[in-house]
Amino acid sequence: MPIINCFFIYSVLGFFFEATYNLITSNHFSSGIMYGPWTPIYGIGAILTIQIHKSIFEKSNQNKFVKNLMFFIAIIITLTALEWLGGIFLENIFHETLWNYKNYKFHIGKYIALEISLFWAQLAFILVYLIKPIVDKIKLKIPKIITVILIILYLIDSVITLIANLK
Repeated sequence: MPIINCFFIYSVLGFFFEATYNLITSNHFSSGIMYGPWTPIYGIGAILTIQIHKSIFEKSNQNKFVKNLMFFIAIIITLTALEWLGGIFLENIFHETLWNYKNYKFHIGKYIALEISLFWAQLAFILVYLIKPIVDKIKLKIPKIITVILIILYLIDSVITLIANLK
């Protein structure tokens, strides 16, 4: 259950991060296409980030600088691929473009841009060194019944979102 709890915590944190950004930049409080206060791509991205960090720091015999450089490069590749795949998925399933980076100088298509990839890499360091230690303390204290309720609500939300947005 701890990995599921992490998914929900990071999905909710991602929802509030993006919704707050949208409120500041475009005066509306929203994130993603789901109805609940979660944006799954953030949960998936955070779990991938943590696993990559763990793998590099446990398996590499390099010094900390080299490990962090390896992590930085791996995260840029991984999170950029995740964002690209997420954009393609949403467009193909829901016929909607939720973000478009064509106005960025170093974009590749509409779903990825070097500027954004570098931002995600910086956020990954904040995640593993500042946010994860706090979440690690919280995730084990969440009762199983809360996790089960969240799973049920998430599945209901996923079905409703899928039905409502299929065109």
